[in-house]
Amino acid sequence: MTAEQVLDNATWASLTGAHARLAERHGRVARYPVDVSPFAAVQPGVSAWDEVAELAGAGNEIFFPGLDTPPEGWEATLSIPGVQLVDAGVEGAADPEAVRLTVADVPEMLALAQRTQPGPFLPRTIELGTYLGIRRGGELVAMAGERLHPPGWTEISAVCTDESQRGQGLATRLVRALVAGIRERGERPFLHTPATNTNAIRLYEALGFRLRREVSFTSVRVPQPAATHSTG
Repeated sequence: MTAEQVLDNATWASLTGAHARLAERHGRVARYPVDVSPFAAVQPGVSAWDEVAELAGAGNEIFFPGLDTPPEGWEATLSIPGVQLVDAGVEGAADPEAVRLTVADVPEMLALAQRTQPGPFLPRTIELGTYLGIRRGGELVAMAGERLHPPGWTEISAVCTDESQRGQGLATRLVRALVAGIRERGERPFLHTPATNTNAIRLYEALGFRLRREVSFTSVRVPQPAATHSTG
């Protein structure tokens, strides 16, 4: 396996590695707690949909990065075409204005994510890694943090800036600051973004990320068990 191939199933690599303490496991299936992240994964190279159904429960939804087509009988409730970008010489730089966010900041982080919609950000998402923010007038106006953590890599996520503060390069500064911390650990940064977010893709490529692959983010609903009929 090459260094990048672990990113083919980055969620599984995280849930069975650095984030194993958070994983809810059932056989060959794992997921994050629902208040941490919606992501789930199946062990590479296997088909374990019965185990997915048992883990999630009939009628419930479960979210898979990298799932192109759900199995027969499973309803795809959401499918977002995305891209995966990897470090190709991104320059890291500490930022004196960036502060490390803590659990005490979560209400503000949730509010900022609600306003800007950078992707899933939940009450315990902060447990996945380092989150940095920039404040103006005491108010949190920009943040970025770490999500998936497969061996040798850290995903940058939740990059967002309040509309009133855009155009100042705050997101770029926060990404560079995170990259600096990731590099200090001897790891490389990567990230995902919707394929339609062309402005963000251009920004990331300008920073030194390159497109590695296209990836779908798909939510599927577990089918209800078939009804049984008795005769008498």
